[in-house]
Amino acid sequence: MADKRTYEVFCIVDPGAADDEVMKLSESVQKIITGQGGSIVKTEVMGRRQLAYEINHKKDGTYVLLEVEGSGSEIAEAERRMRVNDQILRYMTIRVDEDRRRAEKLKDRRARKAAKQPGSKKKQSAAEADEMEEGYAA
Repeated sequence: MADKRTYEVFCIVDPGAADDEVMKLSESVQKIITGQGGSIVKTEVMGRRQLAYEINHKKDGTYVLLEVEGSGSEIAEAERRMRVNDQILRYMTIRVDEDRRRAEKLKDRRARKAAKQPGSKKKQSAAEADEMEEGYAA
């Protein structure tokens, strides 16, 4: 498993935690991942939002998103540590590299098809292709 894969680790933190506690929690998860050989591509604290349903009698939570590159073993360790942490209400890890690769192929295919039909009215502009690519990635 020497391949570097891309993951999005998404967690919801207890609303009772202060902003500095959320940052410390995020940094601790980042240290776990980097200590296991992974790398953090992007970190985003999305702020406090209302939950779709109550979790432990809480109606809102602080959302944190981490984009990680690694082999997968660091994800397993981070999930294990998040599972036992009382401040994290929920977490979810999604492998996104395959979806992004698929979206890139579709974008290239549309660009080649548009280049073959230069006189056609159905030719897509670059902006339209980008909008559709974003729709497939989401």
